[in-house]
Amino acid sequence: MTALKTIAGLTVAFIVLSLSGCAAKTRPPGDPTVCYQVQPLKDGSLKYNKMPSNQKDLEHCAAALEAMRLRFLAMGGSQKMLVGAYQGNFIFLQPEGIFTAPTLESHRYLALVRTGDGRLALPGAMPQ
Repeated sequence: MTALKTIAGLTVAFIVLSLSGCAAKTRPPGDPTVCYQVQPLKDGSLKYNKMPSNQKDLEHCAAALEAMRLRFLAMGGSQKMLVGAYQGNFIFLQPEGIFTAPTLESHRYLALVRTGDGRLALPGAMPQ
């Protein structure tokens, strides 16, 4: 009887985990070398604004987004965080560094860290 309860519990847990993976996830465009600035709209949708030049990798796209953010701050803007997209990955510019995720709802992974003077660097490049 205990074995049946265990099997039934595991079956229910498997079904719940399987169904939770079916939730709709927001994925960015996957165009090669195209960097986007992502703007959330009031209706909950996202607007993808194409950056002016092609970028060869995620790091260069993040740097272009950071330069844009700094220009807006210099003109009196107040937005400290920014979202972008590059080749099917979201890019999140935050005060702690640059994070990336395959969907808007996924766990974010550290891509670049900020140095003491605010520049961006690869996480392993900074001395401990």
